[in-house]
Amino acid sequence: MSLSPETIAQLATLLHDAERDVRDTVKITDAHPDLSIEDAYRIQDALRAHKQARGVRCVGMKMGLTSYAKMQQMGVETPIYGFLGSDNAVDDGAEIEAARLIHPKVEAEIAFVMRDALQGPGCTPEQVMAATLCLLPAIEVIDSRYENFRFDLPSVIADNTSAARYVIGSRPTAPQGLDLETTGVVLEKNGQVVEVGAGAAVLGNPALAVAMLVDMLHARGQSLPAGSVVLSGAITAAVAVEAGDNVQVRIDGLGSTGLRFV
Repeated sequence: MSLSPETIAQLATLLHDAERDVRDTVKITDAHPDLSIEDAYRIQDALRAHKQARGVRCVGMKMGLTSYAKMQQMGVETPIYGFLGSDNAVDDGAEIEAARLIHPKVEAEIAFVMRDALQGPGCTPEQVMAATLCLLPAIEVIDSRYENFRFDLPSVIADNTSAARYVIGSRPTAPQGLDLETTGVVLEKNGQVVEVGAGAAVLGNPALAVAMLVDMLHARGQSLPAGSVVLSGAITAAVAVEAGDNVQVRIDGLGSTGLRFV
């Protein structure tokens, strides 16, 4: 049974205020154990509307659960997605106030910047690459609003897939001729290598993750606009960070990006 519009609005407000006030909350399925995936996305939509009402722009999208192991763990056959707000964006090399986050973690990703809009169904990785203006190294800072970073699938979708901050590199790279499957990735914290990986960790090819995003948006009557930034999914495991940590991501052929927690 679908949740009422009033309940959808209440849950979106709960998650919006938890992020704004930097406080955690119990996962929403504790009170709504039958929460459906569609209602979870409706809550996410209402959360986005909350932010847009106070001037936040939607600048792109992000993919989650893009490793087959994570999908199997969560019992799903497709990834999930969230939105990137202008309040999430951090300049390359900038500082982030750790006190404005609950329990942050960082992941290394490849960011796509779309030159052309994409519409499903049946989007392919080849179409994604042809529509891409440039690729950039990215660090996503995730920060679940749920206690102890514990959640289930509907809860994390409603919470905008734990989106918090992101930084992308300042040297764009054209996608032509790049083999994203074998692209090597290194995540460093305080000068020490803490995670390594390759683009194939994201569904075998990060461009496939973007293609799946386009089809998932189509299923809900939406498309991927031109100019969107898309975080294609975590290539490395998430690493916890705190004030004083410096984080750097280096990606073969794409350069590096970094940020500092203060």
